[in-house]
Amino acid sequence: MRVYLLVILHILFLASNADAGRVIEGVVKIVYDGDTVQLLTRSNSRLKMRLYGIDAPEIRKPDKPGQSYADRSKVVLKSKIMGRRVSAEVVDVDQYERAVAIVRYSGRDVNREMLEEGMAWAYRKYLQSPYESKYIDSENRARLRRAGLWRDANPKAPWDFRHEVKRKKQKRYWY
Repeated sequence: MRVYLLVILHILFLASNADAGRVIEGVVKIVYDGDTVQLLTRSNSRLKMRLYGIDAPEIRKPDKPGQSYADRSKVVLKSKIMGRRVSAEVVDVDQYERAVAIVRYSGRDVNREMLEEGMAWAYRKYLQSPYESKYIDSENRARLRRAGLWRDANPKAPWDFRHEVKRKKQKRYWY
C-alpha cells in the first residue's frame, strides 16, 4: 500500500502541472501541525498533504525548538477537519513528495480560514492567482484584528524561524 502511494506521489511530482486541479477526497486521519495532515483516501491509501498557500508556526520536535501558537494552530486545524471527509484540490507536490492542496470541508476553504483566524502566514513565496490576493487579504485582516499569532508584538514567520534554527545548528558545529 505504501509503495502504491509513493508511486502515485512520484507520478504527481513528475507531472504536477498536468495534475493541477485534481481533486482527491478522503477522511483526515492525522493532523501533524497547522498546515500538514494525512488523508485516508477512498482507495484506503494514506496521503500526507501540505495545505497550499499557508505556513503555520513550527511545532516543537525532539531535536528542534517550536514557535508560539504552533500548538494552538494545530488544535484549530484539528477542530475543523479531524475525522471529517474533505476534498483536496492538488496544486503541486513539494520537495518531500507531499501533495500540496487546497483543503475544503463543506465547501469552505480551510486554508483561507486558518489565515483569517491568525493561525498561519500567507506563504507568499509559493502563492499564485487566483488565491494570492485572497490569502494575503485574509492574513492582513487577521493582523488588523490582532487575531491568533498576531497578538504577539513581533511574531516570527516560520520560514525565518526555520532559517534561524538551521543557522544556529550550523554555527554550533563550526570549529
